[in-house]
Amino acid sequence: MLNLKTEMCSILNIEYPIIQAGMAGGATTAELIANVSNAGGLGTLGAAYMKPEDIKRAVHEIRKLTAKPFSVNLFCVENSDEPSNDEKEAVKNELYRIGRDLGVRESDIQFNAADYFDEQFQVLIDEKVPVISTAFGLLSEAKANQAKENGMIITSMITTVEEAVLAERSGADIIIAQGSDAGGHRSTFDLSHHKNGADIGTFSLVPQVADHVNIPVVAAGGVNDGRSLIAALALGADGVQIGTRFLSSEEAGIHKAYKQKLFTSKEDDTVITKVFSGRPARGILNKFIEEFSEEPLAYPYQNSATKSIRGAAAKNNNAEYMSLWAGQNLRLVVKEQPAAEIVEEIIESARNLLG
Repeated sequence: MLNLKTEMCSILNIEYPIIQAGMAGGATTAELIANVSNAGGLGTLGAAYMKPEDIKRAVHEIRKLTAKPFSVNLFCVENSDEPSNDEKEAVKNELYRIGRDLGVRESDIQFNAADYFDEQFQVLIDEKVPVISTAFGLLSEAKANQAKENGMIITSMITTVEEAVLAERSGADIIIAQGSDAGGHRSTFDLSHHKNGADIGTFSLVPQVADHVNIPVVAAGGVNDGRSLIAALALGADGVQIGTRFLSSEEAGIHKAYKQKLFTSKEDDTVITKVFSGRPARGILNKFIEEFSEEPLAYPYQNSATKSIRGAAAKNNNAEYMSLWAGQNLRLVVKEQPAAEIVEEIIESARNLLG
């Protein structure tokens, strides 16, 4: 008999088996995180692009709004080798060609590879954040031990069984199995083997991961209602991680034009692309994806370079040049709702299905 009070809930000290995905780039406001946690799920701050002092400030804001557990997501990825001057110049010229009508100047296009990971991690330790979520790789043994010594729960996002086994060995408490239908960046560790990220759908990945690890597994990708929650539990998951549905929430910190695209798009409108960040990510197809014709630079150089385009697009209310990260299960994402109402709606639907 399926039960909504799972082992994952006990480990995280939450009421319902729902994690709000840690979507970097400003989507995860303190209000969104706190309201998901207050509703019984686990809110997550997408902190990968944030400076350490901004993470500290955000954690303080979250704690003003909730006494419940929450998570902070960081990218465990080593920066790639710096691109050559010729590669940078080619990308710069292409971005300027595309962006000048939006008001982008050549000087706006920067190639920044600042790495704040050690300082970001230290903030989480200092602030005694309850849960740390990792993407693109795993914490080092020293950092995993430090997190454990400070009472932190570690959740690790993976895209293959092999990655899940490595995550369990590294000290993860919970595995988040991220299918190819998930929106945004997926957590494939080694892109030399899977150039566009591992291409395994959520409901194929989850049972295989569950069969090979001894810790709770969370399904991520294509999950946004009671039916998909129950399906995930039936396949061996202990819960779900939801991103795209929470982007439609009133509290989500995304542009109105982006949110409107979520409401009007459908399952075949998304593609996997590297042109915004240099790492494969699933988003709604738009003009920027179609027009960018150079080979993208590796992360984080491409991500830094395209910041000028994305910023100008936001100022111009032009979704055709924004990164519109979204998963494939889009047809249910049709209106703006409070985050707490989304949690309650999913749980009520799941309970009705369970009878």
